[in-house]
Amino acid sequence: MIGRLTGTLLEKNPPQILIDCHGVGYEVDVPMSTFYNLPQAGAQVVLHTHMIVREDAHLLFGFGSLEERATFRQLIKISGVGARTALSILSGMSVADLAQAVTLQEAGRLVKVPGIGKKTAERLLLELKGKLGAELGHAAGHAAPDANSDILHALIALGYSDKEALAALKTLPAGVGVSEGIKLALKALAKG
Repeated sequence: MIGRLTGTLLEKNPPQILIDCHGVGYEVDVPMSTFYNLPQAGAQVVLHTHMIVREDAHLLFGFGSLEERATFRQLIKISGVGARTALSILSGMSVADLAQAVTLQEAGRLVKVPGIGKKTAERLLLELKGKLGAELGHAAGHAAPDANSDILHALIALGYSDKEALAALKTLPAGVGVSEGIKLALKALAKG
C-alpha cells in the first residue's frame, strides 16, 4: 500500500492532482479542503494517502492531515458510502464539523453536502456515533471530552438550540463535571 507521497506538485485539476515522486507521476484525488491548502505547481508537497484497489482501477486518495485520512477511512467502511461520497463529505465540511454533526446527531448539516440524501445522512450519523464524537471535545476545547457530549445533550433536551448549547459549552472552565457544567451553562444562557 502507498501510505504517503512526497514529491513535486505538477498539476492541479480539482479534485485530482498529479505529483512527481522521483520520476513517477501519481494521480491523486483529494478533498477540496486539502486542495485549497496545496502550494503552487512546482512546489514540494506531502500527502497522506489511501489506496483502493478494484477490479477495474487502482485509486489513490490524498489528504493534508492524518485526521482527514482517518475520517475518510471511517466513512468508506459504511455501507453505501463509497470513496467518491466520502471525498464529497470531506470537501463539504471539515472533520471538526462532521464530528460535531455526529455528536449532535444533526442530519440537516450532512444533507447540505451534494450527493447526501436524508437516508444516507441518518445512516452516517448512526454508524459514526462514538467514532468521531470524541473529536468534539478537542474542537470545543474546554470541558472534558466525555462531559461535553452529555452537557450538550442535556441542554438540547431542555429546549435550547444546537447553536445556543455549543455557545454555552465554550464558556465552561476546563475539566468541569457534567452536573456542574449544566448548571454553569444554564447560567450563561440565562445571561445571554
